[in-house]
Amino acid sequence: VMNDLRAHFRPEFLNRLDEIIMFKPLTKENIGNIVDLMMADLNRRLADQEIRLELTDEAKSYIIDGGYDPVYGARPLKRFLQKNVETLAARMILSGNVQTEDTIVIGLKDGKLAAEVMKVE
Repeated sequence: VMNDLRAHFRPEFLNRLDEIIMFKPLTKENIGNIVDLMMADLNRRLADQEIRLELTDEAKSYIIDGGYDPVYGARPLKRFLQKNVETLAARMILSGNVQTEDTIVIGLKDGKLAAEVMKVE
């Protein structure tokens, strides 16, 4: 890799860099772990309202496939979650269908993400 960098960039530029860090491409498992972390963060934000948000396995796979870009890695994942998952949850909450201690379950229906509320019994 260093030889490729030297062939592409001038020495003056390379000398300005403090450090070169090599990364391995992310796997689907890595992306799944990132989705879990983002969902945990979203649940922390919903904790004040005592509402939980969960993904089915199918929804998680859909998000992994839709939010990962081989060129940009996991960067588009956050926007994908905001646009799809957070928007679905917000619409459910604003519609008045979600009460304290309910769980919003995001699943897959007809090839798209869909939300349903699991009421506390």
